[in-house]
Amino acid sequence: MFNFVLLLPLLSSLLLCINKLVGTVTTSVITVTFMGLTFLTSIYIFYCVALTGETLSYFMPIQTWFDCELFAVTIGGYYDTLSAVMLCVVTFVSLAVHIYSLEYMKNDMHLQRFLCYLSMFTFFMIVLVTSNNFIQLFTGWEGVGLCSYLLINFWFTRIQANKAAIKAVIVNRIGDTAFAIAIFLIFKETGALDFETVFLLSNNISLFDVNLICFFLFIGAMGKSAQLFLHTWLPDAMEGPTPVSALIHAATMVTAGVFLIVRCSPLFEEAVYILPVMVIIGSLTTFFAATTALVQTDLKRVIAYSTCSQLGYMVTACGLSAYHASIFHLSNHAFFKALLFLTAGSIIHALGNEQDMRKMGGIINFVPFSYCMVLIGSLALMGFPFLSGYYSKDVVLEIAYAKFSVSGHFAFWLGSLSALFTSFYSMRLIFLTFLGEVNVTKHAIQHIHDAPLLMALPMAVLSIPSMFIGYVSRDLFVGLGTPFWGNSLNFFSVDYDLYLTAEFLPFYIKIIPVLFSTAGTVFSILYYQYGLNSFNILKTNRNLYHVYNFLNKKWYIDKLYNELIIQHVLSSGYQFSYKAIDRGFLEVFGPTGLSLALQQFTTRLDSFQTGLPYNYLRSIVFYGIYAGLMLLFVQWNIPLEIVFLFLIFEIYRN
Repeated sequence: MFNFVLLLPLLSSLLLCINKLVGTVTTSVITVTFMGLTFLTSIYIFYCVALTGETLSYFMPIQTWFDCELFAVTIGGYYDTLSAVMLCVVTFVSLAVHIYSLEYMKNDMHLQRFLCYLSMFTFFMIVLVTSNNFIQLFTGWEGVGLCSYLLINFWFTRIQANKAAIKAVIVNRIGDTAFAIAIFLIFKETGALDFETVFLLSNNISLFDVNLICFFLFIGAMGKSAQLFLHTWLPDAMEGPTPVSALIHAATMVTAGVFLIVRCSPLFEEAVYILPVMVIIGSLTTFFAATTALVQTDLKRVIAYSTCSQLGYMVTACGLSAYHASIFHLSNHAFFKALLFLTAGSIIHALGNEQDMRKMGGIINFVPFSYCMVLIGSLALMGFPFLSGYYSKDVVLEIAYAKFSVSGHFAFWLGSLSALFTSFYSMRLIFLTFLGEVNVTKHAIQHIHDAPLLMALPMAVLSIPSMFIGYVSRDLFVGLGTPFWGNSLNFFSVDYDLYLTAEFLPFYIKIIPVLFSTAGTVFSILYYQYGLNSFNILKTNRNLYHVYNFLNKKWYIDKLYNELIIQHVLSSGYQFSYKAIDRGFLEVFGPTGLSLALQQFTTRLDSFQTGLPYNYLRSIVFYGIYAGLMLLFVQWNIPLEIVFLFLIFEIYRN
């Protein structure tokens, strides 16, 4: 029964890939049915594993995957509370995206290929979260990277889509390489790659080695979860269709890095030097993405940077050893972020593929349902009291303060300040898109419409957990003494003192994130509702203009990469690969050099055919000496290939 959660999306993808004769209706029925059954199977697994406190680890009765002396890997599954929670989140959001895509992409002639990629994406993410060893996890890890390339580049005739997909692959390749190095080091230190053996032996790994392993694991997580310095691919991934953005940013690819850290929590708990680094990187990512989103004008890019910011909170929680809080925020964030992206797609769909918020405004009366959905998602993102984001984000900040360390207080204050910016750009999105002055073209107004049924239904369903899942699951996920997680997190022990201290912090500390969030909301309302025009102020005030330009250029990180790294790498590659190898070694000793040498050799032979006896005598003497030398070389065991290449080189040089 547990294997169905893997087989159903794989079978759906294969059927859509192989059978090109099925119609649109059949395609829709196949994908929705299989994804619905996958979600129901995930609910069954959640009941059997998470609610009963059991853990299932097994090997599939098929041939061993790798078997090389001491290195043997068998395909298997590992179902614990962490896997069950991730399965429910992934399959629920994926089902919503599949249903939404049927309407959003109905006019696209390649709908079947799109649904095939979506099902394949879901399959590889399920492989990732249900693996019982690092090799199988790495397979799912690479699979979601492949599918992200295919989906971002789905409209492959667009040059920007090509560039965004290639950028995503290259940036993620840095993290993938680091993850592969970590796997090699794990096998070197433990002699095994299955989770249970590695985690049981984590205490026996030296301090230096475990920190080195976790360093490379964290670099891998930074690439997938778009942490600062490896985040540059995430905003550009918006070039794909909007359902792709919802699936990548909500529940699949970007959460893979956080899942890897949480899964390897026994290793990270031993890496005492890496945990503070994770806190700092996560906090800086939260602040960077929140400030950058303040000035974005593309509707989807604002939501994309908010994803990057919220991932920073999750990584910060992992650095504080609060893995429960990290997964709690991950699951809550998946619902309201999927809601925001799907609603953004509804708005873009209604306005004829217009994504610039400056060309929107005043459409609240035309799309009231989409406005309600954006409002719910934005309030949850802002951490509005009693919505899902309020419970998960605030508990991360409370734990950061309760750590009573430099890194913890750094994360608390930077995270609270980021909450202010999050509220500001969330309200800014609402004002520029739905309220304020009407900047929509006449043609768009004539054809504007609210979300059709197949698009509205997933949005309405996602709005329910966006409002209530935080309240319902808080005590289960992060409550004091909850047995929900069992041994799936941190494996040996849970630092309940940290949670106890966070629970009983003074009220004025607990209220700080809410006050910051409220301040951002109020300032945004004053800024846009009561006549303050941000662009005029920024253009007339020189200092504010420089700040605006700095944020609009995304802290110049892309520019630094392009000028300091990429240009030098491309130039070095051109000099080495093209000039030294292609036009150098390969041209001299390859087909070009051989053909030129033979041409010159035959030209010289032709010059000997003069009809004069002394020329023929010279040739006889030359070839006689050459034949004698060949015999000597054979007798002295000198390879004839060396002599032959030397002669070609001499002829080519002359």
